[in-house]
Order: sequence, then C-alpha cells, then structure tokens
Amino acid sequence: MEYASIRHFADKRYCYALKKGLFLIRLEVKKEDTVRVTLHIQDKYLPVQVMDTRQEYAMKIAYSDKYTDYYEASIEIDVVCLRYFFEIEDTSGKVTYYGNHDFYDVCITDIERMFDCPQNLREKELFELPAWAENKVVYQIFPSRFATDQNIANKVWYQAPIGHEAELKGSLRGIINHLDYLKNLGVDIIYMTPIFCSDSSHKYNIDDYYKIDPSFGSKEDLKELVNRAHEMGMYVILDGVFNHTSVNFFAFRDIREKKEQSAYLNWYYIEDFPLVMEWGKKPNYKTFSYAGSMPKLNLGNKETADFVIDVASYWIKECDIDGWRLDVADEVEHAFWKRFRKEMKAVKKEILLIGEIWHFAGDFLEGDEWDSVMNYPFYRAVLDLAASEEIGASDFAGKLHFIKGSLNKRLEGYLWNFIDTHDTARFLHSAQNSIKKQMLAAALQLLLPGMPMIYYGDEVGMEGGPDPDCRRGMLWDETRQNREVFQFYQTLIKIRHEYPVLTKGAVIEQYTEDSTGIIFIKKELDGQSMTVIFHTRKGTVKLPGFNGGKNLVDGREFSGSLEDYEIVALVE
Repeated sequence: MEYASIRHFADKRYCYALKKGLFLIRLEVKKEDTVRVTLHIQDKYLPVQVMDTRQEYAMKIAYSDKYTDYYEASIEIDVVCLRYFFEIEDTSGKVTYYGNHDFYDVCITDIERMFDCPQNLREKELFELPAWAENKVVYQIFPSRFATDQNIANKVWYQAPIGHEAELKGSLRGIINHLDYLKNLGVDIIYMTPIFCSDSSHKYNIDDYYKIDPSFGSKEDLKELVNRAHEMGMYVILDGVFNHTSVNFFAFRDIREKKEQSAYLNWYYIEDFPLVMEWGKKPNYKTFSYAGSMPKLNLGNKETADFVIDVASYWIKECDIDGWRLDVADEVEHAFWKRFRKEMKAVKKEILLIGEIWHFAGDFLEGDEWDSVMNYPFYRAVLDLAASEEIGASDFAGKLHFIKGSLNKRLEGYLWNFIDTHDTARFLHSAQNSIKKQMLAAALQLLLPGMPMIYYGDEVGMEGGPDPDCRRGMLWDETRQNREVFQFYQTLIKIRHEYPVLTKGAVIEQYTEDSTGIIFIKKELDGQSMTVIFHTRKGTVKLPGFNGGKNLVDGREFSGSLEDYEIVALVE
C-alpha cells in the first residue's frame, strides 16, 4: 500500500455539505492500489459507552484518473461535530486505518486520532449555485465581428485572415436582429466579450466602464437585448475586465498627468517615474502580461475595489444582466473575489460568476468566490484527443476525472466546457480542417455534463488561426456555411435539452478502450437510461451486444458498428 498517495483533508474540498444533513466525504488513493475502503463515523460528543453512534459506510470509486482513484461516500448526519476515519485494504490484503493524517495497524478508537467535521460550519459553507444555469448551453459572441446593423461589403465582412484593426461595425443591434437565430440553434445563454468604451476591437482595454462603446450602441440597446433575450427564455452574461484598465481610464490618465501628485497612485502598481510605456519595453508598472496599454488595477486598495463593485452592481441593476465572466480572474486576490461574490449576490441572488483561469482553479471554487470557471483543462484534453490525437480515450477520461474528483461535486454541471474561444485558434484550424473531428469535439461538449460554450460560428464550420484570425466576421451568408455542421449542433443541443438523463443521470456503466478509441457511458435517471458512445479514432469498430435502437444523433438504426469519429446516443 502506497501511504504517500493516500490523501484527505477535513476541509471543504474533501468533506462538505451537499445540502443540510447530507455530506460528501472523499479519499484519494493510488490508482488500482486498493480493493476496499470503509468510512467509519461517530458522534464527537457522545461517548460510545453512553450511546454507540458508530456507523460504517462502504466507499465507492467515483472517478479515476491516470494516477488516482477517488473514493466517495454520501452520508446523512445530524450531529454537532462528526469524527471519522478510513479503513483501507490494498490488493495484497493488508488493512490500515487512516485518521487525522496518521496510519494505524489497529482500528482507531481514540476520537482525537480521527478527522473532525463540525456540521454547522460546513453547512454554513454550502456551495450555493444558480439553479437556472446548470448544464445550460452558452454561446460566446465577439460583438465587433458577430453581426452589424449597417451595410458592409462582403469583401470587408468576410476578409480572411483578419487583423486586430479590421473594422466590421458589429453592434448590439446586430445581435438583437439575430436572437431568433440563436434561439433556433438552441442557445440558453449569450455571453458577450467586453462592450464598454474602448479604442480597440476587442475592448479589453476599457476607457469608461459606465458607457457602452458608441460603435456598439447604447445602454438602451443593451437593455433591449437583455429584455428580448429574457422574453425568449435566454440569459445574458457580460465580460468584466476588472484586472486592468486602459491607459485612458480616468485614474491612470490622472497619474500620467500629475505623476507623484496624483490622488490615484494607489489604484495601480506604479514603481517609479517617468512611466515606461514604449512598445517593446518592459513597463515600470504592473500590467496585464507586459502590455503597457493595460495597467493592472490594485484591487487591494479599498477605493479601487469600491469602484469595481459599483460598476458591476450598476449593470446588474440598470440592465438586469444575469452574470459576469471575469477576465484574468486568477491574477486578482482572493479577498477581493470573496467580497465581490457577497456584493453581487446581494444585488441579484441568482447572478452567475465565471472566472477566467487557464489551469486548475480549486482555490477559487470553494463556494465563497466564483460559481465556476472557463474549463481550459477540458479544452486542452479535447485538443489532445480529437485534434492532434496525442492521447487516447482513457487519458482523456482521466483528465476529466481529475477535475471532477478534485472539485465540489455540485460544480460538474457548471463548468464552461469549450473547444475554442476568442483567445485560441479555431478548433477546425487545430484539427487541420477536419469537419468530422470538429463534430466529435462538439459532441464531447454537448453530450457530457457541464455548460458547453460554443464560440460564435463554430456551428457553421468557421475557420481561423490563432488570435486575431479566430475573430473573423460571422458567416451569415448561408452559401459560406456548413449546414451539415449546423444541423449536427442543433440536433445535439436538442438531445441535451430533451433528455435530462444525459447531464444529470447517474453513471451505471462506463469504460474506455484505447485500442479502438471508444468512450462508452451509460446513465440512468428516473427509470430512463441513455447510452452515449464516442468513437475517437478513424476506422470501423464493431461493438458486440447491440441489437438495434435508434441513434438520436443521425436518426438511423444503430447496427453496433461505428465509423470514423462517429457518435451514438441511444435511449432505452
């Protein structure tokens, strides 16, 4: 038994409330090193001689990645404080007892050698998430390039490749005019990259947070967009760029003019004067990356934090937006995000807060900061599996299981699963323009739990290299669209909406085969079962044991044979 691989902390990642009275306890062990784990629990304050409260629960493997098995047990308790330990049997038959970070050869009876869980404390820390957002389909819009309400020549709108400075005159009115298209596709949530006053096409260097960029329209246009979306059953999320501003933002402009005498010195991280702002030179103030045009805000300064809180609250109150996607959120201190969450939830309890972070985000996802994240680990796993084929089916499943096994269980339906964004090359570009590979990647988004985020145009086969070429004008001319891909996306979203078992069902069977590239998942919910099969490689694979059944993806009878990158969804 590999003791060094056994991991548990009595904190809100390994021991937490799912709801009042129902707790989840998790233990990590080396993959395939154990055959049995039993959870022992008892009341801290009732001696067993007075009342024997001891209970045992067989823990089950909920997830496995390349290195770790994640055992879990859900228990109902009604105590002041719980004490617990683990009984672990390895493949050789050796049994050890693990409590309070020590190992014992005999069963633990001393409660001070057990782990500790104050029930009320953990229930106060319950991770509350907006119910409306769970497993919803998100559609990302880059407003300057999505749709315009002006007359633009095709040679301008459809220019490819495209640069940062291209002016396509995209607008909020253009988006409003295409809400029917989004609804017809099956979109639940519209997420727009920044729309506030800025001199760039991307708007991530903001001059004025209280003003919609005039090229996009007005506050009234945003209100209309949100109201119409709500009437159609859709939600709207804005991009909050609170890590940095532009150099023309009033506070930084004051620093440029008054230098050491500015009242806003503490709003930023200024090292000395004169300011080094030349292109190609490292700025002498903190910035986003080393971009001198995007000076970093000091959100540890109360006045700065107050300003950002007021901005974020303003747009919720004024336009009834449904959430904030938070740019470069992992470079902002935890103390600010804890305050931000409290303040935003006080304004609108069901507001959704999504952090941008390109790596594992466990320390931000403990229930007191963000609601979820842009799931970059998912993105990289899909690229490696489907685009470059650098990993097999088991490694792909393992990468997803690492995330699931390491985060609060409730988050599974809230992670933003995407295959490309405005910051990455289009998936189709990464997959050497293989439409079949993109359809496989889309299926991995849309037929698994989470919040699949579709980057505008992917659903019609848009191409584009790395930023800025991934930000081309949307293909509105149907002769330029891949309608087969559109119908595929539309069908998968319809399946997702019609069959909750797909996203909320309990997994009753799953396996992967690297030799064939098969990922097989069977789920069950309320007496209905669904099987989803992803064939992640070229060639033909025959699965035994299938005697027909309609494949919801293509509408044909499933023979048990899968072709290149084919996807099957069967309902029993």
